[in-house]
Amino acid sequence: MPVIGTIFYVFLGIVAIGSALGMLINRNAIYAALFLVLNFATIAVLYLALGAPFIALTQITVYAGAIMVLFLFVITLLGAEKLPGYEPIKGHRLVAIGMALVFLVELALFYFVRNQTTGPIPFLSAEFGSPKNIGVVMFTEYLLPFEVVAFILLSATVGAIMLTKPDRKVPVNLPQQQD
Repeated sequence: MPVIGTIFYVFLGIVAIGSALGMLINRNAIYAALFLVLNFATIAVLYLALGAPFIALTQITVYAGAIMVLFLFVITLLGAEKLPGYEPIKGHRLVAIGMALVFLVELALFYFVRNQTTGPIPFLSAEFGSPKNIGVVMFTEYLLPFEVVAFILLSATVGAIMLTKPDRKVPVNLPQQQD
């Protein structure tokens, strides 16, 4: 691998890790969401550099676009721009650090134990990850999960519209009393 390519990947890795840490450390929820957008965009550039333009475009469109708009909408709707300065659950930071250490140990074990290839890597054609093949597989083998996800997203959209719709006063038709 050329030196410039290595520097490029290291730079993208540093930006991805830095933006993820910025998202976790930041107390302002809107800034944390913007750090998450930067992280999603960096991962999309990594996908693009690795030769997966469809996944990169999907990453930008779905995650950095639609999901982050939804996150920012919920943050501003609920008024949760600032996180509390205290710990709502006592000791949650210690549990999170412990779980992160367990994850790192699992990752190291996976890398050193599972990364032993026992046979040749199967050959994949150039059309393997093309949008056409992804669409064919998505609409044949995975049609039901695709439709379920579409229904869930539609329900979330209708719910968001109902939450933001102003209350209308409905006149009540009371029966008239006769004297």
